[in-house]
Amino acid sequence: MDVLSFLDQEIQNLKDQGVYRIPRVLSGEQCPVAYYDGRRVVNLSSNNYLGLANHPRLKEAAIKATEKLGVGSGAVRTIAGTMEIHRELEEKLAKFKNVEACLVFQSGFTANAGTVSCILGREDVIISDELNHASIIDGSRLSRAQIVVYPHGDMDALKEALEASQGRRALVVTDGVFSMDGDIAKLPEIVELVEKYGAILMVDDAHASGVLGRCGRGTVDHYNLHGRVHIQVGTLSKALGGLGGYVAGPQKLIDYLVQRARPFLFSTSHPPGVIAAAIAAIDLIQEEPQLIDRLWENTNFFRRGLQDLGFNTGNSATPIIPVIVGDERKTMQLADRLFEEGVFAQGIAFPTVPRGKARVRTIVTAAHTQEDLQFALDAFAKAGRELGLI
Repeated sequence: MDVLSFLDQEIQNLKDQGVYRIPRVLSGEQCPVAYYDGRRVVNLSSNNYLGLANHPRLKEAAIKATEKLGVGSGAVRTIAGTMEIHRELEEKLAKFKNVEACLVFQSGFTANAGTVSCILGREDVIISDELNHASIIDGSRLSRAQIVVYPHGDMDALKEALEASQGRRALVVTDGVFSMDGDIAKLPEIVELVEKYGAILMVDDAHASGVLGRCGRGTVDHYNLHGRVHIQVGTLSKALGGLGGYVAGPQKLIDYLVQRARPFLFSTSHPPGVIAAAIAAIDLIQEEPQLIDRLWENTNFFRRGLQDLGFNTGNSATPIIPVIVGDERKTMQLADRLFEEGVFAQGIAFPTVPRGKARVRTIVTAAHTQEDLQFALDAFAKAGRELGLI
């Protein structure tokens, strides 16, 4: 079978399963009420947690930096692409995260994949929560280390894996907030186990940055575990409204990543405008903590509303609130009916989540009004009853 015939067959299989999706097209800015495919909808699919993607202060910072410094850095950072503004952001991030140093990557994905694959090798072992982000999984494979996956949040299984890894260098890696379930890692228990067995601990705070902790400092700050987590990964692409990822930790870690992390070494650095917007975002969330307060008020209102209707929201404890359906076809039908009713919330199915765990994932932001969220709850009620889900 030639490659085009193979692709035709695979695409048809996806269509037969009811999970083939065509990305909806956004017209205009990324807003809590936006226009997708020409329809005005309440947007519950964005990671723009604090509404900063179109904040005037960030836009002004990006414009000024572009006018002053141009639209590109010209090269990878180790050749000709490190600009003063890149260092300014990294120093600000290090202070924000209460660590010695930070290194900015082109995305959260490259920060994860580049770090894990860089610091471990064939003789080492990676102990990973089964619901960790795809970038952690890919970085682990690239490292060629042994990979041990423990059941989600199972501390007994983590302990067993650590015991079995004694005598080898072991990295325990976990999401801080799990991107499809919205629950928070049991970080205090993980830290205790890591310290007991002398392992290295890495936390991916992509969905905790700007959400958990003081002024959005993340999971480590949320649990007051400063100095006890070796590597933190964060993102500039979600709550901070722009693009990019970063690694935070000891200075020696950052020094080594500069020498060996392949995404850093072989991909051109961020344009000045993107970096300037990130700097403005960090300043803004520290000056206006009420943004995060509003995010949590909206989160609690919406989750309670879904639960009162009878939907299964799993173990969500953050603005990521899944509506777990199970059946993949019915999940996609729910997402489509919601869109017809004026609500944009994506259906998520295998391989993003395990088979039988399909869900419509909703994300609440600080920029939503309570009227927006009540409108969405009314749409969920109507569509859920029509499909026999509630």
